[in-house]
Amino acid sequence: MEGIQKAIKIRVKSFADLARMAASSIALGQATYIIRYVDGGSAVYGIMAVFRDYYKLYGIPLFYYYVDTEGEIPKDKNYVLIKTDVSGEIIEFSKGTKAGYIVIPIINLHEPPDFIK
Repeated sequence: MEGIQKAIKIRVKSFADLARMAASSIALGQATYIIRYVDGGSAVYGIMAVFRDYYKLYGIPLFYYYVDTEGEIPKDKNYVLIKTDVSGEIIEFSKGTKAGYIVIPIINLHEPPDFIK
């Protein structure tokens, strides 16, 4: 992977922040998924993004991520379901989809790619 710039890593405060960001991308018609891998015994969840047209660059690769240090997110679930309305937001984990929710797949990686290590 010589010559490939490493992504700038940005750690979010909560999984809800990461899920909200992914859902907003999906709402704009962009295919989005959350990756999951283990680092130092904790599950790491993240999404890739590009900060486009920064200064003279075509874009800066960004990796927004959350580290589940407490093991709160179930490992056997492959989807994040999000629903928002005037009463607030609901974020659930599921093995499948659910009508009325934005569905974000979780993709399990054996290890993270070099550009986000």
